[in-house]
Amino acid sequence: MKVIPTEIPDVLIIEPTVFGDERGFFFESFNQRRFFELTGLSVDFVQDNHSQSAKNVLRGLHYQIQQPQGKLVRVVQGVVFDVAVDIRRSSPTFGKYVGVELSANNKRMVWIPPGFAHGFVVMSEVAEFLYKTTDYWVPGFERSIAWNDPSIGIDWPIEGVPTLSEKDRLSKLLSDAECFI
Repeated sequence: MKVIPTEIPDVLIIEPTVFGDERGFFFESFNQRRFFELTGLSVDFVQDNHSQSAKNVLRGLHYQIQQPQGKLVRVVQGVVFDVAVDIRRSSPTFGKYVGVELSANNKRMVWIPPGFAHGFVVMSEVAEFLYKTTDYWVPGFERSIAWNDPSIGIDWPIEGVPTLSEKDRLSKLLSDAECFI
């Protein structure tokens, strides 16, 4: 496994060591001991989630204001553009984002720590997205920031308006959102 830093030091790209031959491939998608050795982060995942979305579906930018979740995200089918936005007001990178292409082919993962909003848009015809979380999903604590908030300025690789859920259409701007201290 290889850890690649990003412009926001707390967000990490994880590249697994992949063993492949004519039969296919194998890799460890998560090893807690190795993750700690390479990142210094001791994480306990309590929930795994799996979603499937069609091309141009944008999910996010989601977070939980209480019981914030750290997430280890990856794609097992297709391609997405994955985004993490720092929403910790005391952080020097508050309002900044990291965007990474994740795909079944590159097998990259992204560590998104608690205190970040998260979203992705599907670039392939379909994508299956898996993620581990460090806390449980609680609908009453879930919040959403507008995917197209001009103060964040995410350069989404899409043409036109993405397909959004009703919740995401009603998202708030960062300036009006509940954030972390």
